[in-house]
Amino acid sequence: MKFKLILSLLLLTIGFAAFSQEKPSEKGLIKISVMYPFAEGKTFNMEYYETKHMPMVAAFLGSNLVKYTIEKGVASGIPNQPLPYMAIGTFYVKSLSEYQAAIAPNRDAIRADFQNYTNVAPIILVSEVVK
Repeated sequence: MKFKLILSLLLLTIGFAAFSQEKPSEKGLIKISVMYPFAEGKTFNMEYYETKHMPMVAAFLGSNLVKYTIEKGVASGIPNQPLPYMAIGTFYVKSLSEYQAAIAPNRDAIRADFQNYTNVAPIILVSEVVK
């Protein structure tokens, strides 16, 4: 009986320690959100975006890039309302100036690749993660 109690307390302690560990903070990172608005007749090739476009842009960013994410829009936040965005690609970088320096010479290649996956002009938001 004592063994079970000790084992239970040990497992509870280990579980609590694992649960209470914080993930690395994204605070202070620069977030570049590339949002593709939904509209009737507009298209988006998610496979191409995931396997070709985003890795290409990520390669341009080099060691400044912390991570990137790809989101596929599935619904509006309000029931029975149109989907606001078909997709959102997000880059998290350490430095805005390094991001801009990496993108500037590659801007034409990035824009030329749009035709391979969409007929939508993206909306781009650059922000700083505060929490």
